[in-house]
Amino acid sequence: MGLQLSVPGLAEVRRRAGAGLFSRVAGPSGPADRDRIHLATGERWFAPDRPIRRVHGDAAMFVGGLRALLLQSLHPLAMAAVAAHSGYRGDPWGRLQRTSLFLAVTTFGTAEDAQRAVQRVRGVHERVRGIAPDGRPYRASDPHLVRWVHIAEVDSFLRCYQRYGQRPLSDAECDGYVADAARVATALGVADPPRSRAELAEQLAAYRPELAGTREAREAARFLLVHPPLPLVVRPPYAVLAATAVATLPSWARWPLRLPYLPVAEMTAVRLAGHGLVAGIRWAMAGPD
Repeated sequence: MGLQLSVPGLAEVRRRAGAGLFSRVAGPSGPADRDRIHLATGERWFAPDRPIRRVHGDAAMFVGGLRALLLQSLHPLAMAAVAAHSGYRGDPWGRLQRTSLFLAVTTFGTAEDAQRAVQRVRGVHERVRGIAPDGRPYRASDPHLVRWVHIAEVDSFLRCYQRYGQRPLSDAECDGYVADAARVATALGVADPPRSRAELAEQLAAYRPELAGTREAREAARFLLVHPPLPLVVRPPYAVLAATAVATLPSWARWPLRLPYLPVAEMTAVRLAGHGLVAGIRWAMAGPD
């Protein structure tokens, strides 16, 4: 029989931490959205045993989400659209909440709700257009840009889950995750999204000549990593999250954003701290046993 220790007040600490994290990520409508997503009856896009559910339901998504934003910023046209239209500086939490809701609905919600979520996003994309600082026009609905955003997310979520997730996927399950995500990408208007890790790597490589560290991208990176709108008490754990996300980026993505490369520290202290942080988030979000 195992020895169980009861720490006075620990359950309340866990409850408060979990509620605070959930409120930040899901917003004021979070509890109602959660009930609708998980309790509504109806067909889903993904069965309970699909890899996308395991990945998107894990605390490693906190690292993957930040990595995805940094990687996506390297496309000048995508970054121009974000800088001009997303309101990430004025309402960063609102943007996070909308993104997390979209991921939750399309991953876990009914097929009907998932399709409505996709249509809302496509409607927003149709209205986002303009001229980038380099003089090129952009449209958020451009399938080429939507594909870039998609593959940057898929690569980030999968890599961070494989490093920090609770139960890493097998090789076949990794391909299954990319194929699952392609279902959402196709609904968003992406033509021929990657359906395996090999195809994902090929498409990432194909975009590299288009990528650059623009002023807007470097400003976004500084905002996300150095000057996030957070209370002082949570700055230290966020600094660990930021270092962990940066450490998962490839070297070719760091120099354009002026991000450091410290291989020894990243393989030891940063990775250890990252595992501790993700485990702590997972513990808090899981709620009482």
